[in-house]
Amino acid sequence: MQTLDWAVLICTLIFIVLYGIWKNKNPKNINEYLKAGNQSRWWTVGLSVMATQASAITFLSTPGQAFNDGMGFIQFYFGLPFAMVIICLFFIPIYHRLKIYTAYEFLENRFDKRVRTLTASLFLMQRGLAAGITIYAPAIILSVVLNWDLRITALVVGSLVILYTLVGGTRAVNMTQKLQMFIIFSGMFLAFYFIITNFPNQISFLDALSIAGKAEKLNFLDFSINLKNRYTFWSGITGGLFLSLSYFGTDQSQVQRYLSGRSIRESQMGLIMNGFLKVPMQFFILFTGVMVFVFYQFESAPLNFNPKAILTVKESKQLEEFSKLEIENLETQKQIRNLLLNNGSSKEIDALRKKESKQRDIARYIISKSDPKQETNDKDYIFISFILSHLPVGLIGLLIAVILSASMSSTASELNALAATSTIDLYKRNYRNKTEKTYLKASKIFTFLWGLMAILFACFGNLFENLIQLINIIGSIFYGTILGIFLVGIFNSSVKGKAIFWAAIISEILVISLFTWDKIGFLWLNLIGALATVFLSLFLQNILFSESED
Repeated sequence: MQTLDWAVLICTLIFIVLYGIWKNKNPKNINEYLKAGNQSRWWTVGLSVMATQASAITFLSTPGQAFNDGMGFIQFYFGLPFAMVIICLFFIPIYHRLKIYTAYEFLENRFDKRVRTLTASLFLMQRGLAAGITIYAPAIILSVVLNWDLRITALVVGSLVILYTLVGGTRAVNMTQKLQMFIIFSGMFLAFYFIITNFPNQISFLDALSIAGKAEKLNFLDFSINLKNRYTFWSGITGGLFLSLSYFGTDQSQVQRYLSGRSIRESQMGLIMNGFLKVPMQFFILFTGVMVFVFYQFESAPLNFNPKAILTVKESKQLEEFSKLEIENLETQKQIRNLLLNNGSSKEIDALRKKESKQRDIARYIISKSDPKQETNDKDYIFISFILSHLPVGLIGLLIAVILSASMSSTASELNALAATSTIDLYKRNYRNKTEKTYLKASKIFTFLWGLMAILFACFGNLFENLIQLINIIGSIFYGTILGIFLVGIFNSSVKGKAIFWAAIISEILVISLFTWDKIGFLWLNLIGALATVFLSLFLQNILFSESED
């Protein structure tokens, strides 16, 4: 990185933090701190909802996912627009009518304290882990760029987020997220423009599409019925629907965004905005990853995109073996490039791509042989490697700022939600006779503590196949059960607290068991968890608890 890149990066981050503090109007009570005084307009709600979901993981992992596996991941979001409509019709009116701070307050109104506490605890477990991952993702970037220790990097990134979230609460989070989304969209569009304008002169955009299509990177629809396939049309429209319903309808990090709306209508319009824009946004990010793949068909790519892995193997006894493989791989890439530029046969190109893929697999084996603890999976390094190697000065700093801005926006929402749930559902619920000042102080303390825990988790985190998949897997283990509780609470008045409580516990055990079995794609866990909770609660209520009262 050059001086200009550092200037762009540092100025952007400082401006975001100072803007968040400046927009803080010194919240005087718990309502202003956790719900922004219910003054947010629909576009603020919509952008805040989008920014909460669009973490650094989105901009690190999603292009790498598309680079390796193509556009199929977009199917994950097919159920999202339908989920937005359902939440607008059924969830939001209830939340606003009850004037609640958290989604889990509704559960005590509907069931009992025990169900509320269980559901809030499930949320705290999964979102607490996710907060650590959203800090860990940009820490990877800075540790690569600056050659810093990963733990120091996580501490720096996490501290910046804690600063303005602790001071300004929900209002600061919402305001900074609008600014962050502007930075994010600007940076990504500039990066995309650079990619498509830097193909060889004889390669047009249509040619790039053709190359991507022949490499099977544009296959974004899979209608196969295979429960083990992670991303199919059916898993997206069903499991994705249930995951989106749970995430946007019951996850406090999202619920808190639209609970700050001025009215039911403002909150609904904000979610509908997200429903319209989220799928195109993810499509664009994935498509950018596909274009990076095409770009590297005409530029030499590293044998492994993780620079630390490369450094490790080159300082080991496997140096000679790896260097020989690098030469072979560069020759293979050259042959592919020549065939593409000279209209070579698809059969020859496909054969060479398979050879190149095998060489990369061998490289991962050599890296693991040189250091078994070294991370060989490089999906999450592809986009950042491209940024550092090929983007012009100034744009590098902006793109890193984009990724860090996304991380800060998502992490801030998570800390804000974790603090709200801890304060309202655990502390205030059990200590009712405290002053507003005490609850406000408790919210800030919980914000700090959860931020500290997220930093600690990030310090000991590790890559898991792909970060975007990891965070969705964690969500899928818990979201189905949580959603099932809410579905029963909203749509079935006959089920009481005892039945839903035990149904949720049994359902969660079932979901965890199926996950460890590893025979079912994780998206299906959302559907299974929700349906298991619903039907088990009906069974338990009618068979075991029909004569009892909670």
